[in-house]
Amino acid sequence: MPRDVTVDPRQARGQGWLEVNPIRLNRPGPGPEEAAGHIGRDRVVSVLSDMCLIRAFELALDSLKKFGRYQDIDYRYSGPAHLAIGQEAAAVGQSLVLSVDDHIYGSHRSHGEFIAKGTSAIATLDEGALRQIMSEHAGGRTVELLDSNLEPADLRTRGTQFLLYGLLAEIFGRETGFNRGVGGSMHAFFQPFGIYPNNAIVGASAPIAAGAGLYKRTQGKGGVAVANVGDAAVGCGPVWEAMNFAAMGQLSSLWPEAGGLPVVFFFMNNFYGMGGQTIGETMAFDRLSRIGAGVRPDNLHAETIDGNNPLAVGAAMRRALSKIESGEGPVLIDCQAYRQSGHSPSDASSYRSRDELEMWRAVDPIDEYARSLEGAGFIEAGEREAVENWAKQRVKEAIVLAADTELSPPTTMRTIEQVMWADTEIDLGKTTRGRLTAPLAESPRVLQIANRARSGRVAGEKESSAQAVQLRDALFEAIAHHAVNDDRLIIYGEENRDWGGAFGVYRGLTEILPYDRLFNAPISEATIVGSAVGYAMEGGRALIELMYADFMGRAGDEIFNQLAKWRAMSGGTIELPVVLRISVGSTYGAQHSQEWTALPAHIPGLKVVFPATPFDAKGLMASALAGNDPVVFFESQSLYSQTEIFHAGGVPEEYYRIPIGEPSVVRSGEDVTLLSVGATLYRAIDAAESLGEQGIAVEVIDARSLVPFNSTLVVDSVRKTGRLICVSDAAEQGSYLATLAQRISREAFDALKAPALIVGTPNTVVPPADLTGQYFPSSKKLVETVVELVG
Repeated sequence: MPRDVTVDPRQARGQGWLEVNPIRLNRPGPGPEEAAGHIGRDRVVSVLSDMCLIRAFELALDSLKKFGRYQDIDYRYSGPAHLAIGQEAAAVGQSLVLSVDDHIYGSHRSHGEFIAKGTSAIATLDEGALRQIMSEHAGGRTVELLDSNLEPADLRTRGTQFLLYGLLAEIFGRETGFNRGVGGSMHAFFQPFGIYPNNAIVGASAPIAAGAGLYKRTQGKGGVAVANVGDAAVGCGPVWEAMNFAAMGQLSSLWPEAGGLPVVFFFMNNFYGMGGQTIGETMAFDRLSRIGAGVRPDNLHAETIDGNNPLAVGAAMRRALSKIESGEGPVLIDCQAYRQSGHSPSDASSYRSRDELEMWRAVDPIDEYARSLEGAGFIEAGEREAVENWAKQRVKEAIVLAADTELSPPTTMRTIEQVMWADTEIDLGKTTRGRLTAPLAESPRVLQIANRARSGRVAGEKESSAQAVQLRDALFEAIAHHAVNDDRLIIYGEENRDWGGAFGVYRGLTEILPYDRLFNAPISEATIVGSAVGYAMEGGRALIELMYADFMGRAGDEIFNQLAKWRAMSGGTIELPVVLRISVGSTYGAQHSQEWTALPAHIPGLKVVFPATPFDAKGLMASALAGNDPVVFFESQSLYSQTEIFHAGGVPEEYYRIPIGEPSVVRSGEDVTLLSVGATLYRAIDAAESLGEQGIAVEVIDARSLVPFNSTLVVDSVRKTGRLICVSDAAEQGSYLATLAQRISREAFDALKAPALIVGTPNTVVPPADLTGQYFPSSKKLVETVVELVG
């Protein structure tokens, strides 16, 4: 069913000019009196205390890092400290107009943004909600610790102490930190206040925030997602991908309700990366806001704002929220906020002049704002010093408690091991049924499958693949069942909708799913994966696809640093139900035919599945979609038309699940154990049949999953046969087969009659199609290997 967007040659070939709208620079912000009319006089004054709190926190951390001491407290902090001294007004101004339903996603330099969003939540939440958040966190242990060791305080003050202690305990790697000390300085967050993950990878929050906006849009949730990234992040491809993704044309032209995603791309422009200067050196732009014109005709409503003025920043954010509320998002804000501190405490700022630093210190945002409050009569002369002392006292309290290993025990490896996996599944009987444009029964694919045999064998003979359920059909059935029964599930990737997926798995879904549940993503692998991470963090469930295993390289950070790690770095508070479908080719040459299962299998935090039969494909896909952990789901292009020839009765019509991590015996034998991963299963069976004629009984086991992998069945087999061969289409160099062989050999060492062997492909690039028969392991090669092993 083709989309309803016509490419008209008369328009495409018409002559003319593209015009770029002007971009506003440093629009003046309201004064204290005007701002008080919007947010109240007390809130205008509290902006100063919030800024001072951030400055005190950063200076204290800097002192602990450099000197191992703050005031009279001795504590050597050994972790990273990326400080944002000079950027306080930008952080506080941003959060002035944000509610707890508005979620910020930050960078590695995020302490100020964290504190600002937290103090904003503490100031605006009603007392009952604030008290509940604090009492429920960590079972109330944090509040009990504060109550037992600090002087009595009013609720809002206790909230500030709760915020600073939870953050500092996280930075110090304490079990009592907001994320149990697993995230640390660059990854701290606290969802109840709308503070979502801060990210150590430059620019990585942009695609994650886009995914958060996708969840808010498709699930009808309120609020916006804010991507806080630095100016140097403009050099990162995923940032551009994310802006395009959030502004895709289909959002207005094809989706049920018009409008871009509710995302603010907030560039904290401090004019430097580490030592590289952006304007004039590493970037091509003269003003960062100019890049908005490269994404959409309205420039993403881009503007450059004065990040020294918190009220101007707040006004810009109010304008951004207004645009988003009217369906005109996303929005780009270039917030100029000079970093007075070095990139880290070890940075001597040798890349910039002393004169430049002094010019910016002369317009310090805290000094300027304090003077504006005094000039407006909001504070008296000398009150600033009292505010600063209050901030220093709050920070010192947090340091005393967080540094005490009796009160705040360090996290342990045992804790990290405990939070790696959710290992839970959803109950589809308790989920909200998915929004459909037509009943599943009316899908032409369902009608087609109904006329096919469920088994690939009829009366012992192999059925034509055109007459029986294929592996692609089995995948479709599991996916369709979840799409119908769980409205949180969305499906997207490269050529997923009208094409039906590059290999026909999604054919028939276009007719029943609306565009916001099944859509073609741009060819932006990093943002396909990164947005799924954000979508899942917010509470959704995503099935995404990258087409070829080789394309994983375009999404390396998002797969290996984001998808794999946030469950653990959250201290177990986040679930990431994302299934990443990836196909493995065989005839497309060096850049389209690589078997890369070893890459995700090497990274802790990812489950890895590779079914080879239709029965297993349906059951494992169902388990992957039902689980609450990220799964990289490999599929072989050579098997999409494969019918079920092993499982008695073929592929059951009803819904079922197969546990991830359990291998399966496909053929029994007593002489050799042959463990296969992926498409080599069928060559292994051919080899076993040939060897059987020679009197060698081969037991063939299909791994089905790589991570986790319950080795018990294989170990028992090796104890029976005394020999092990592992085979796959992956290059032998660095193959995950070596890991499996080593593990099984260790567990069954006393039973082995010969060393375990692995059979993979040569350590060369994949050749063109005509040579693949010589490249991939053949049944003949397996026969020769077994004969040699048996002797």
